[in-house]
Amino acid sequence: MKKKPKQVPLYFDPVAEVAKLKAQTKAIRKRNYSQRKSALDNYHGEIIQLLRNGSTATEVHRWLHELEVTISLSTVTRWIKKHG
Repeated sequence: MKKKPKQVPLYFDPVAEVAKLKAQTKAIRKRNYSQRKSALDNYHGEIIQLLRNGSTATEVHRWLHELEVTISLSTVTRWIKKHG
C-alpha cells in the first residue's frame, strides 16, 4: 500500500520555506573540527617526550609507523605545530 504524499498547506510561504531549507543545508554541511580527536592524541605524551629529546617529525612518523599507526608525515608535522 502506497503512502499518500503530504498536502501543501493552505498558507504556503515560499520565503519561509526557503529560509528553513537553507538553515537545514547549513546544518548538514557544517563541519565541527573541534570535537574531532586525532589518532596522534593517543600518543601525546610520548610524542612530546620524543620531541624534547631531539627527535624530528620524520623520526616521530617512523616511530608511529613501527606502532602500526597509519598516518601521513604532513599530519604529524601539523599536529606538532599545534601541540608541540
